[in-house]
Amino acid sequence: MKADLHVHTCFSNDGKTTMEELLEYAERHGIGCVAVTDHNEFEAYPRLKDNGRIIIIPAEEVSSAEGHIVALGIDRLIPRDLPIQETIDLIHEAGGYAFAAHPYRWWSGLGEKNTLEYPFDGIEARNGRSTPRGNRRSEKLAKRIGKPMTAGSDAHSPHRIGEGYVELPDDLTTWQEVLDYIMHNPAPIVCSNSRHLQATLRYGIKSIGEWLLRGCKRM
Repeated sequence: MKADLHVHTCFSNDGKTTMEELLEYAERHGIGCVAVTDHNEFEAYPRLKDNGRIIIIPAEEVSSAEGHIVALGIDRLIPRDLPIQETIDLIHEAGGYAFAAHPYRWWSGLGEKNTLEYPFDGIEARNGRSTPRGNRRSEKLAKRIGKPMTAGSDAHSPHRIGEGYVELPDDLTTWQEVLDYIMHNPAPIVCSNSRHLQATLRYGIKSIGEWLLRGCKRM
């Protein structure tokens, strides 16, 4: 089973994907499990959890004070803009796992120092919107320190869903089984596209413009 563990919906302030589009495009790309990781929002999961078509992991991409953290398996919204350790603690209190999201991304990653310094449960080793070099470094770091790995498309529009994923056994039937497998088994096969130079430049210009419109505030 393919599991895309980083997908945004229209509940993210920069997302476009509706609930039906998420299900449709996931099925179209052979994705059997999706972690809905909206930016600092937890609205999509209640609408998708009983869809009967694909497994949905309750999740969030949390903007900590130092960068983005993917919270997997949570049961509540995690507030933004808190210190890294406090964010991790709140994720654990909500029953979830804290993964350092795209740690080498210049705009929103935590950086290597923070990723090593704090007790993350794992590292997002591949991200469809990261550069090839950023993905290589993230995967190498995860393997070096023996942390569980995830991968995802980081899709903000439906046609990007499935551009990053992990391969898992087909007999997993719940999101709890998916996370248990990721946390307690050898690293799954990690697959992902990467964002190359032209797309990276477009993303940089877009991010700076949005940052200015937000009053120089992090996503």
